[in-house]
Amino acid sequence: MSKAKMAILTDSSSYIPESVTKGLDIAVMPLWLIWGEDHLQDGIDIQPEAFYQRLKQSSTLPTSSQPSVKEFELFYRQVAEKADQIVSVLVSSKISGTIASAQAAAKELGDKDIRIVDSLNCSMGLGFAVLAAARAASAGKPVDEVVAAAQDVSDKVHFLFVVDTLEYLHKGGRISGGKRLMGTALKIKPILQFEEGEIRPLSQARTKKKAIAKVLEIIEERLDGKNMVEVAVVDVDSAAEGDSVADQVKECFGMDFVHRAVVSPVVGTHVGPGTIGIAFYTD
Repeated sequence: MSKAKMAILTDSSSYIPESVTKGLDIAVMPLWLIWGEDHLQDGIDIQPEAFYQRLKQSSTLPTSSQPSVKEFELFYRQVAEKADQIVSVLVSSKISGTIASAQAAAKELGDKDIRIVDSLNCSMGLGFAVLAAARAASAGKPVDEVVAAAQDVSDKVHFLFVVDTLEYLHKGGRISGGKRLMGTALKIKPILQFEEGEIRPLSQARTKKKAIAKVLEIIEERLDGKNMVEVAVVDVDSAAEGDSVADQVKECFGMDFVHRAVVSPVVGTHVGPGTIGIAFYTD
C-alpha cells in the first residue's frame, strides 16, 4: 500500500464535529482525565454526555493531563506508517503540556518529517486551524503551505465564551472561594477569551442573556467591517441554548451556516455545564 503524502494530527481538545471532518484525514491524539482511580482517555473511554452527567453528581473534579512523550512517539510511529509527513496542530502550550510532549517525541523520531503548530487556543479555536491544515493537505499543498494555513487561521481566530457558573472555576482552583461567593450572590456571568494562548477575563454581565448579547457586540466591534469566514458555537451540556445562540449569530452577522460543536470533557471540566462559546475568524 502506497503512503499518503501527509497526515494531519490534533488532540482531543479540538473536538471538531464529525460532519465537518468527512473526507479529511485527521488523526486525533486523546488527552487524559484522571478521576479518582479512573484514568480515562478523552473521547474514547468517556464521551461528553456521560462525562457531564457524572460531573454534575460528583463532589470532586477530575484533573486533566497531556499524553506522555512515549505515547506521542508511539502515535507518531503509527501515523507515519501511512504518511511521509505529519503536521500536528495542537492545544495552546500556555494551558497544556501537550505541545512539549509532542516536541520531545518528534525529537526522538528525528528521521520523521514532523511539524508542530501551537494554535494558542483550544476547542473550535483550535479546530478551525486544524481544518485549515487538513483542507490544504487535501488540496495537495506542500507541507510548508499546510503549516502556514494552520498558522494563519491561528493568528486570526477569536474564541470568546460565557461561563454559566463560577463553581467549576473555583473547584479547579482558578478563582478564590470569596470571588465565587460574591459572583454567585451578584449572579455575575464572566465573559472570557483566549488571548496570547491564555484564558483571560474580558468582561462580565449580570445575566446569561446579557452576557451573550455583550459577546455579540464585542464580535461586531472586532469584525470592523471584515467578513466572517467561519464561525462555530460550542456548548457544554447545553444544546438548546447553543442552538439559540447559533441562530442569533446567523441573524446578527448574515451567516448561512454556523458550526455547532460540544466541548470535550478535558476542556469542560474547567468551565462547567452551561458554558457557551463562539469561535470565529475573518478574511
